[in-house]
Amino acid sequence: MQSQAPRSIVHFDLDSFFVSVERLMNTALEGKPVLVGGTSSRGVVASCSYEARKFGVHSGMPMRMARHLCPDAVLIRGDSGRYSYYSQMVTEIIREEVPSFEKTSIDEFYADLSGMDRFYGSYELATRLRNKIIRETGLPISFGMSVNKTVSKVATGEAKPNNQMCIDFGQERNFLSPLPVIRIPMIGQKTARLLARMGVRKIGTLQKMPVELMEKAMGKSGRMIWKKANGIDDSPVEPYNERKSISMERTFERDTTDVQKLEALLIAMAGSLAYQLRQGKKLTACVTLKLRYADFNTYTLQKQIPYTASDHKLIEVARELFKKHYKKRLLVRLIGLRCSHLVQGAQQISLFDDSEEMMQLYKAMDRIHRKYGSKAICRAVSMESRAGNYYNPFDGSPPVIPAHRRQ
Repeated sequence: MQSQAPRSIVHFDLDSFFVSVERLMNTALEGKPVLVGGTSSRGVVASCSYEARKFGVHSGMPMRMARHLCPDAVLIRGDSGRYSYYSQMVTEIIREEVPSFEKTSIDEFYADLSGMDRFYGSYELATRLRNKIIRETGLPISFGMSVNKTVSKVATGEAKPNNQMCIDFGQERNFLSPLPVIRIPMIGQKTARLLARMGVRKIGTLQKMPVELMEKAMGKSGRMIWKKANGIDDSPVEPYNERKSISMERTFERDTTDVQKLEALLIAMAGSLAYQLRQGKKLTACVTLKLRYADFNTYTLQKQIPYTASDHKLIEVARELFKKHYKKRLLVRLIGLRCSHLVQGAQQISLFDDSEEMMQLYKAMDRIHRKYGSKAICRAVSMESRAGNYYNPFDGSPPVIPAHRRQ
C-alpha cells in the first residue's frame, strides 16, 4: 500500500499588525518605537513595534511598565474598526487564492495547500500569496510552512519580521530542537517555569524525555506538549466560517412592564454572553436586541461596535438599545440579546479600552464561574433576573456557537 503524501500547511501572521496599520496611516512612525493600546497609565499594550520590543516591551504588558521601559515610544490609542477593515481585506485575498484556510485571529491564518505541488508547488503558491498581500495592502506579513500547524506556527515566529520559512518533511524535530520550550504553542511563562524546574529549557531536552514522565508531571497537557515538541500534530485546518453568533432570550410566564426587571435580565444576559465569548476566545462586533410584546409584534434593533468580549461594553450597548427600543406601557412577552460578527482573538482588541485592573477582574470572574457555576458571582443589579428561568450557558447545556454555512 502506498503511503499517504505529507501535508503542506502554511501559517500566515501579519507582523505587529496594529502598528503596521498605524504606519500605513502615518509614515512618520516608520522606524520609531510604537505602542498601541490603552493610553492611560492603567491601560495595557495591545501591540508594539519591533523597535519597542528591543527594550523588553511585549503585548499584554501594563502600559505604565512599557512606558517606563521605553519612554520615547509613540503611544497610540487603537482603532479596532480600522484594524478589522484591513483584516477583512487580507481574509478576502487569502479566500480567493487557496482551497481551504482557517482564520484563528484578526491577524493569523492557516492554509492547507496539500496536493497543490502537482499544479504550482505549495511553497511557490504561498510565496506568491504573501507577495500579493504585501502588494495590495501594504502590510508586512510572514509565513512558515511544514507538515503541520504546530511546526508552521513556530517557523513563522522564527521567520519574522516580514519573511518566510519552509521546514522540509522529516526535519521537524531537528528544526525545533535548539529552540527554547516557550516557542511551543500552548506553553506560557508559567509552564516554562515549571519545565525549567525540571531542568528542561530547550525543546531538544523535552524531545528526549519519556512521554509517560511528561504525562505524570502535567497530565494530558504533558502528553500534548511532548507531541508538539517532537513535531507531531495531526490537527486539521478548520475551514473558516464567518457567520457565527451567540444569543439568549427569555419568554416570561406573565407579560411585564417592569423596566427594572427587564434591564436586570438584559444585564445578566450581556454578562453571560461576554463570558461565552471569552471562553470561546471570540470577539463580537454586533449586538442585537430582540423585544416581543404581548400582541406578538416582534422588533429587533442592532448596533455595530468595536470588537469586544467585555461585560461592561456589551451591557452599555444593550442598555442603549433597550432605551431606544422599549415602548412604555406596553407589556413585554419576550426579551433577547444576540452577539454576531464573531471573530477569533480573545480579548486582544478590547485592550484599547480595558485597564489592567478590568482585565484581571474578568479573569477572576471567569475562574469563579468555571469552578462554582453561574450563581456564584454576578452584578448586584442583575440579581433579580436569577429568579426566572432562561437559557444559562453555565449549566452544561449544549454550546450556543453553532457553525453555519457561509452564504
